[in-house]
Amino acid sequence: MFKTIEGAADCEIRSVISFLNTRNVLPSEIHHQICQAYGDNAMSDGMVRKWARMFNEGENVHDEARSGRPSLVNDDLVCKVNKRVREDRRFTISDVLELSSDFKDSTL
Repeated sequence: MFKTIEGAADCEIRSVISFLNTRNVLPSEIHHQICQAYGDNAMSDGMVRKWARMFNEGENVHDEARSGRPSLVNDDLVCKVNKRVREDRRFTISDVLELSSDFKDSTL
């Protein structure tokens, strides 16, 4: 029995489909292998077939960039929040908001 991979990103599974599809593996066999590696609920057989067809048409495995407000979360902010939490275990959500607004103002 194989070990299953939990919490795989969608683009990871699409990459597996793309790879196996370029090796001329049938979509039903790709679905079987994905279920073995990522669990039965990773992706349906119909979605595997759809992605295989899309890759044959030249589709990319990566998600398209979406419009909207850019994220303020980055590695520097995560490090600052972790540091503050370790310094004071009573650190609150309000403190996180204050820290993120201070960080935002300093990066402008």
